[in-house]
Amino acid sequence: MKSGTAKIALKWLLGVLFVAAGLNHFWKPEFYARIMPPYLPWPHELVLISGVFEILGGIGLLIPRFTVPAAWGLIALLIAVFPANIHMALNPEVGADLFPNLPPAVWWVRLPFQVLFIAWAYWFTRK
Repeated sequence: MKSGTAKIALKWLLGVLFVAAGLNHFWKPEFYARIMPPYLPWPHELVLISGVFEILGGIGLLIPRFTVPAAWGLIALLIAVFPANIHMALNPEVGADLFPNLPPAVWWVRLPFQVLFIAWAYWFTRK
């Protein structure tokens, strides 16, 4: 597979992943609301708002004229939701409540993956 073809395939994969994740915010909002840090107001509304922006970012990534701004938007979104991931790592009972079969270390191991998703989105800010 040529690098241009690989980049297009990976852009589609990232776009579809974000659209699916965004839709999941509407199918299972209570799941996402439970991992929200308690200091954030309106957890249910923030879950829905983040879902909308995941869907828009994923779709925007796939439309050539919107790819670059959508990639920057997804980077901003990934940074914005990072406190929820940290909250889950610092409060393993939250993760254990949602995923009782996973060890608490999983919540720490998944944090660096946020950086990988940011780097993946950043790749599409460059032509």
